[in-house]
Amino acid sequence: MQRFCERTTPYLPEAQIEADFITAMHDITRWHQQHSPWYAALLKQNGVQVDGLTTMDSLIALPPLHANFFKQHEVLSVPEDAITLHLTSSGTTGQKSQMFFDAFTISHSRRMVDDCMQVRGMVSSEPAHYLVNAYEPHAGLRVGTSNTNQYLMRYAPPAEVFWTLRALGEGEHEFDAFGAVETLRRWAQGSTPVRIIGFPAFLHFTLQRLERMGVPPLQLAPGSAAIFGGGWKGHADQAISKEALHASLGRQLGIAADRIVETFGSVEHSIPYISCTHGHLHAPIWSRVLVRDVATLAPLPHGQAGFLSFLSPYITSVPAHSVVMGDLALLHPAGSCACGTPTPWFEILGRAGTSSNKSCAAAAAELLPAS
Repeated sequence: MQRFCERTTPYLPEAQIEADFITAMHDITRWHQQHSPWYAALLKQNGVQVDGLTTMDSLIALPPLHANFFKQHEVLSVPEDAITLHLTSSGTTGQKSQMFFDAFTISHSRRMVDDCMQVRGMVSSEPAHYLVNAYEPHAGLRVGTSNTNQYLMRYAPPAEVFWTLRALGEGEHEFDAFGAVETLRRWAQGSTPVRIIGFPAFLHFTLQRLERMGVPPLQLAPGSAAIFGGGWKGHADQAISKEALHASLGRQLGIAADRIVETFGSVEHSIPYISCTHGHLHAPIWSRVLVRDVATLAPLPHGQAGFLSFLSPYITSVPAHSVVMGDLALLHPAGSCACGTPTPWFEILGRAGTSSNKSCAAAAAELLPAS
């Protein structure tokens, strides 16, 4: 399992590494069986024999844990003193997943992000300004997205950083639209590249504010980029298509299409999914992406909508190596993307569930003023 997670080439044909993936998943399942009495009981309840995990079909049949499970339960497969990072999934409101990471898990998942960003051309030694559409850090903040955005600033040295969700104290944040506009106008007058990261809803709202204020199109310095993740949940009425958002970035800020990167990830599953130059989220070698029937959780064929689900042997701290998310998605086969990446890719259709099950993006969206 460790040898598999140490592989550094993110995208290879799945058949080329299938045997190693199966072995690694067998090993991590055995690990959790031996270190988590709760997970051992779950396997026994479902009649799973770990020695029988020798095919992809047997791995797919593992009982997946729903992301919502981690909103109510803390289940560890390592001693508490081995936990080096504790993150939550949501923002200031809503139920929160509590996820715990040991050194092995967080170090490998972060290195995997490094590998994917290197392939995507996002690693640079040239300093950049950062407009961060996420929660400004403060003491005690454990929100996973803020942790992620701080990590994303390692791919170009930060020159100046502006967080648009400003910390007000006592755990409160407020969206600073005017500050975002003025910061972009000032940066556009210089020669330092700008990187815009974080929630797309706030990026869209900032672009709207630029238009309403009558600000002529800005031309950010060459090498500027947008890297965003999280959805429009909680503010779907203001959502626009990915194509329209990308067009606005080019028209209003001068960011080229190949410098726009979308990401997908969660605290419950920290494997990186980073869009190619065609905007598609490809699976890296360290995971297998499934779409499951919403009633039976059986795997669905390509092109049929269902719950997004992941298998990955990367996590030793929590038995989250087979998870099903609250997102509805479509899976597309390897070879169907013109970028040439040899792995399947998926698209997010939206989030299933009730309004009380808020994602981090949903909680953040509540800070947007009504249009």
